[in-house]
Amino acid sequence: MSILRVQDLTKTYQSGGRTLTVLDKVNFELQPGDTFSIVGPSGSGKTTLLGLCAGLDRASSGSVYLNDIRLDHLGEDERAAVRNQYVGFIFQNFQLLPTLTALENVMVPLELRGEKGVRRTAQELLDRVGLGQRGHHYPTQLSGGEQQRVSLARAFANRPKILFADEPTGNLDTDTSAKVVDLIFELNREAGTTLVLVTHDLELASRTGRIIRIKGGVVVSDTVTARENVWQGRE
Repeated sequence: MSILRVQDLTKTYQSGGRTLTVLDKVNFELQPGDTFSIVGPSGSGKTTLLGLCAGLDRASSGSVYLNDIRLDHLGEDERAAVRNQYVGFIFQNFQLLPTLTALENVMVPLELRGEKGVRRTAQELLDRVGLGQRGHHYPTQLSGGEQQRVSLARAFANRPKILFADEPTGNLDTDTSAKVVDLIFELNREAGTTLVLVTHDLELASRTGRIIRIKGGVVVSDTVTARENVWQGRE
């Protein structure tokens, strides 16, 4: 069974009395454990596609099946429940709650699922991303790289089947980006999670097993890569 299936996905908006097509009949399918990049110029529809795949928005036509659940037939609350059960997110601007500590931010998705041992699990995740001693700090007390590692720990807190990452290194310097990217791939490999990555960084995209390029809302290429072959053994 595929983890994500997109069929003839189209998104249009009405603007100034005319119809603006942001995505036009996009198709692809991902299996559990796949790593996948969506690349393209600004305004090409990358983030819109990510949002539709994750059930954050509804398509104008076409279908999205996430873990064999058809999202376009669900209401907002039902889509939110699917996301909470199966999906993790990493965003360019981290999206941490400023009034919560690093530890509490990681605890949020676990608490929403009503799990037990929430604090211990969150602490273990912070340890895994190298921030075990920073759990009592608030986001404003952390560097950009540290905030992104907290968001990574939070993304894996509910053991997602699929992780959506939207320009996860967009606000980070080169050295910090490399460390965060390595962590994403390490955690993803350990958990067997499917990774869907939106990026303008072709070097980063080359680390995934498949790349689609979007231009003007249309998929212009769909390439299977030599998955991470030049990256094996990298420190």
